[in-house]
Order: sequence, then structure tokens, then C-alpha cells
Amino acid sequence: MSTHAKRERLLLADLLEAAGPEAPTLCDGWRARELAAHVVVRERRPDAAGGLLLNVLKDRLDKAMAEYAAKPYEELIQLIRTGPPKMSLYSVKQIDEAANAVEFYVHAEDVRRAQPDWSPRALDPVFSDALWSRLEKLARLTGRRSPVGLVLRRPNGQTAVAHKGTPVVTVTGEPGELTLFCFGRQDAAAVELDGPKEAVAKLTTAKLGI
Repeated sequence: MSTHAKRERLLLADLLEAAGPEAPTLCDGWRARELAAHVVVRERRPDAAGGLLLNVLKDRLDKAMAEYAAKPYEELIQLIRTGPPKMSLYSVKQIDEAANAVEFYVHAEDVRRAQPDWSPRALDPVFSDALWSRLEKLARLTGRRSPVGLVLRRPNGQTAVAHKGTPVVTVTGEPGELTLFCFGRQDAAAVELDGPKEAVAKLTTAKLGI
């Protein structure tokens, strides 16, 4: 059976292909071409991908990104579709699922929701539960820079604390929408925010995410 990560990978590739290399995305400063290059570098250049987290590798990351972004767009799409090389840790099914299901979901929505004619995508319950399970584990990490207390709530009442503090803002939505919110796509997430007006305003402009 196909994993969530594999399905989201193929969807992301299809969306990038349909949008074209110059299409906007929700990632600041990135067109579809740069987003595609990011996905490929992350999987195929571990020596440079560390620059996503470590400033000491930032120059190497920028160079690798520029090199891949300069490749034919069709080649980038094919590299995404075929996945990482066999020697990559991402080629291990369990690691791919843990590391990429959320990554590819968020980036697929980065492409979809940057288009003027986008419409909500209904996620199957199993995938929604998988996103929630992952978000529960990542909540404190993604919410660590929140300027206010942050509680995430599913419509079924399940909650997760992303950041302790006062005042508190409760963000309610489906797991996919909460995931987008916590990964810095607050403006694009279909959620409801409950809390003091000033606290809500601070949260919607905060730099959330890993």
C-alpha cells in the first residue's frame, strides 16, 4: 500500500508541473522552480541540506539551491517523482513517511493555495489522523516562537499545547489546516482563533514553524 508520503510526493510533483516554473508559492521569495529545487536538494544533497538548520552551512545550501534551480524544470519534477537515491536515508520507507508526509503536504498546499482559483482539498480521515499524530509530536517545536500561549484543537475536541504562556489563543481546525498554521502559513489556513484581540493579532504574524 502506498504511504502518505509517497502519495503527497506525487501530488506535489503534479501540482508543480501544472503550475509551471514561474508560478508563485506561499514560500516567501520562492517561485515553483525554487520550491522544486528545495525539495530535491533536501533529499539529494545532505551535505548542503543541513543549511536549513545550521547557519554554518547556509552558503553551501544557497549554492546547491542555485545549481538545481538552474536545471531544466522538467528534470526537477522528475527527480521529485522518482524520489531520493537508494543510498539516502529518505529511501527507507519508515523514514520517508516520518520525515516527508508533513513536508510534502505543506509544500503541496504552498503551490495550491498560492493560485487564485484554489479550492479546499478534502483529506481522508486516516491521513488527517496521521497529520494530527505528527502535529502532537511537533507542536512544541513549531510553536516555540509564539508570542502568546497557543493551544491547538480539532473539531472533535482533541487538543495539544504548542506553547505555554498567557494570554492564550486557541486555534481550532482540521489537522491539515492546523498543520499549515503551525508551519507558518497562518494566512492560508482555514482555522478559527479564540482569544484576546491583541494576542490573536500577534499570533497571526508570528514566525511559527521549525
